[in-house]
Parts: sequence; C-alpha cells; structure tokens
Amino acid sequence: MTASTRISTPFSADSTAAEVAAGVDLTGRRVIVTGGASGIGIETARTLADSGAQVTLAVRDVAAGERTAKDIVDTTGNQRILVAPLDLADPASVASFVASWDGPLHILVNNAGVMASPETRTPEGWELQFATNHLGHFALTTGLHRALASAGGARIVSVSSSGHLRSPVVFDDIHFRQRAYEPWSAYGQSKTANVLLAVEATRRWADDGITANALMPGGIRTRLQRYVTEEDLTRLRAEAGAASVPWKTPEQGAATSVLVATSPLLDGIGGRYFEDCAEAEPHRSGVRSGVAAYALDPEAAARLWEVSVQTLAG
Repeated sequence: MTASTRISTPFSADSTAAEVAAGVDLTGRRVIVTGGASGIGIETARTLADSGAQVTLAVRDVAAGERTAKDIVDTTGNQRILVAPLDLADPASVASFVASWDGPLHILVNNAGVMASPETRTPEGWELQFATNHLGHFALTTGLHRALASAGGARIVSVSSSGHLRSPVVFDDIHFRQRAYEPWSAYGQSKTANVLLAVEATRRWADDGITANALMPGGIRTRLQRYVTEEDLTRLRAEAGAASVPWKTPEQGAATSVLVATSPLLDGIGGRYFEDCAEAEPHRSGVRSGVAAYALDPEAAARLWEVSVQTLAG
C-alpha cells in the first residue's frame, strides 16, 4: 500500500465500536486506555475487552475506574480488566504509571482529555489543556516506548478532534503567556498536537514496528463538555454546519478509536488522521471536517517533539 493511498473501510459514522471489532481476536494482547472510566473511553475499553484483550484503565478517579472495570467484566465476561491511577497533568503521576508497567504493550489509546476549560495552569506554569491533552500523553507514550517496541506491531491511538481546525500549535506562545487566553484556541492547539504526535512517533519508531494514528471520534455528549454551556454547544454546532447532524452515541463515538486500534486494514499504516471510520480528506474551507495540513506537517511534528522533551525536562 502506498503512502498516498487513502484508507476507506466498510464502516461509517453510524457504525458502533462492536461492529468495527467484530471478528477481531485480541487474546493475549495488552491495552491501556487513558480516561477509560468516562465517555467514549468506557466503550473503547469495553469493546477491546470483549475482543479478548487485557485492558488497563488509566484514570484520575480510581473509584470510578473500579466501577467501570466491574461493569466491563460483567458485560464481557473478561476478568482481565485492571485499574491504575494516572493524572496526565502531573508529571510525577505519569512517571509513576510508566515505572509500574512491566512487559509488552500492544495498544495504547491516548483517549483522556479536557475541553475548553477556564484558564488554568499546572504547578509548572503550563496551560492545562496542553499539559493534559498533549504533554501528559507525550510523556506517557515516550515513557512506554520500550514496552511498545517489545510487543511487535504495537499501535498508538491518539484521540484528537475536529477542534484541531481551530488552531495550529502556536510555538511562539504555547502556554498563553503573551496572548490573551482563549479556551477554544487552547483546545484546538492541544488537539493539533495529538495529531502531530502520531506523525512523529510513526516516523521515529517505524523500525520498532510501532505505528500511531490520530482520529476525530465525532460529536458525543460526555463529561468532556463539562465546561461548555448548552448555548455554546448549540452555537459551535451551528458554526460547524453540524446543527442538523445527530449526536453519536458513545458506542458510535468509540468506533473510530477501535478501528484505529484493531483494524487489519491499518497494519503498518501510521501518521494519519481518521474520522467516521475512514481516513479523513484534507480540510476544505467552510467545513468543520477533514484534517488541516498543519496537523500533518512533518516539520511541525518534529519541532513539537523536541519542544515537548525540553518542556518536560524543565
């Protein structure tokens, strides 16, 4: 398959995660799902568990994780559901999670996130959305590189958003120290960063058999929108031309994540962006779909990797 071949699948915006995973056997595979105790993270984890994987829910709220794990065990019969604490905005928490991981990792689903939060900074002074959505996942992913490499054919799933169309990574002022804070721009650049991570991880780690792809799950009502008012949601959907598009269910919202994690159509394929269970077209002006050229820019991806390493090193 050539690099220019756009990947299509038999699935669509209406497909569910279970439909996408039908026939996939993940017995013996080990999976991590960040944010696995809420929203589409639950259904992503449930579907991967139902396919036979050992699934670790990496969550801030361990009690919620335990409740979710029990529910997944009850609904799938898979007893191999684990829960581990992970606060992506806290480098020490990420380091502790990485240190506790032993053995191979076949699928890493970087699913957790925060959307359009009020201006908040971590103790390091990092803007919260960038710190959580990108830096935390970057530290987790690079920290688990050896585990991914040892798995043979490992996949990284980077949950982005059409929100990436709102902003490239603004390298001159990532953390809004000079410019006025705007929650949707901050969210947008963090989601662009999710795509760029997939681009650069694939480039760097292809020889280890690791591929990474990014995706837009679709519009789903979850706690991700806890900082967003109903009026905001109505306005944003109208701006996106999505006012008449139905919300996806969590089961439909998890479908593209599960596709990227498991589909044999993606064997050896990385550095791409998917939506509605297919590789996205390039973004066109006037629509809120597709992938921005800046999100797939290899130079920006390489630069972001170096900036992230330097930022985390302090």
